[in-house]
Amino acid sequence: MTPTPGLRPCLAAARARDPEPAPRRPAASAPGNTEPPRHSRWARLRTPEAGRSNALHAGAWWIWALGLAVAASRTTNPLLLGLVVGVAGYVVAARRTDAPWARSYGAFVKLGLVVIGIRVLFSVVLGSPIPGTHTLLTLPEVPLPHWAKGIRIGGRVFAEQLVFALYDGAKLATLLICVGAANALANPARLLKSLPGALYEVGVAVVVAMTFAPNMVADVVRLRAARRLRGRPTGGIRAIVQIGLPVLEGALERSVAVAASMDARGYGRTAQVPPAVRHTTTVLTLGGLLGVCAGSYGLLAAAGASYGLPLLVTGLLAALAGLRLGGRRSVRTRYRPDHWGPRAWLVAGSGAAVAALLILAGSYDPDALHPGVVPLTAPTLPLWPAASILIGLLPAFVAPLPKESL
Repeated sequence: MTPTPGLRPCLAAARARDPEPAPRRPAASAPGNTEPPRHSRWARLRTPEAGRSNALHAGAWWIWALGLAVAASRTTNPLLLGLVVGVAGYVVAARRTDAPWARSYGAFVKLGLVVIGIRVLFSVVLGSPIPGTHTLLTLPEVPLPHWAKGIRIGGRVFAEQLVFALYDGAKLATLLICVGAANALANPARLLKSLPGALYEVGVAVVVAMTFAPNMVADVVRLRAARRLRGRPTGGIRAIVQIGLPVLEGALERSVAVAASMDARGYGRTAQVPPAVRHTTTVLTLGGLLGVCAGSYGLLAAAGASYGLPLLVTGLLAALAGLRLGGRRSVRTRYRPDHWGPRAWLVAGSGAAVAALLILAGSYDPDALHPGVVPLTAPTLPLWPAASILIGLLPAFVAPLPKESL
């Protein structure tokens, strides 16, 4: 299209004011450019955003948290215990979602502080077998009969016994905080869905209970609001009975509906398993669980690390074999199962590494993990155990990033 003679001066003036931009360079991904884009070099190393397809297995979070808990059980050094709490808190802050269960970490921290206070209070009131030389205060002592020898209520309170109680309470509080970290990071529904086939009925019962509990609370709130609108009281035994009966009626109706739907889907039907397989499954499962209990006690005890770890591993293998055989009687499929990928191995392995290194450090240098109380000595931070605990920070960098809340 040729511009009219009257428009040519205008176009020339516009071009003079706004000259044509310089031609752009070809993009890095354009044909003929052999240099790879700068951002693609590290694209595979970046942590992806969490989704249904790449979500971290819930069991990996629990193994990581239990590894930190085992490490905390091997020491009473408050500096190392504080480092464990800091590692758990950093990972929770970095990988926590906006789900309701993710808010439980703060409650566990508060519960840990309450545990420390109760442990110190019991030490002050009931005394302690720890001898001391630094008297802080003297409480009125209650006389007890001769058959209560060894028990003391009141009396002198020593600084040594308070420090010992503080160390002991801090260890228990750290264990609770590690469990709280697992609760805040692992999706309980996905964890129950990942249970083996032998525990399928237990998982379904827990899921149904978790689903019905919020509904019952909502029914109670709705009925109390309705009674207020009608001018009826919401407190007292009579009001509780009048509110509780409709709530129970609604719960029974939902239970019948759920039972009918589960029966229509074939719930409870099992496959035919030979008696020898059933007996072997029972022996392996019960024996494995007993081995796990004995091994866990050995790991938590001060002098049981030599037999605790082998017994725990043997019990776990036997229990897993029993659950594997027991899963044959469950004829079911699993919708969108959670896969145990490389990131789950890294998360679980970091927790197991922390536990193993702290157990090894306790056998080589027990004095560094258990500071002295009699006489009182200031705790020091051992470098090798502290560096071992820092391995627990790995999930904050390899676990998928949680989605931003809208």
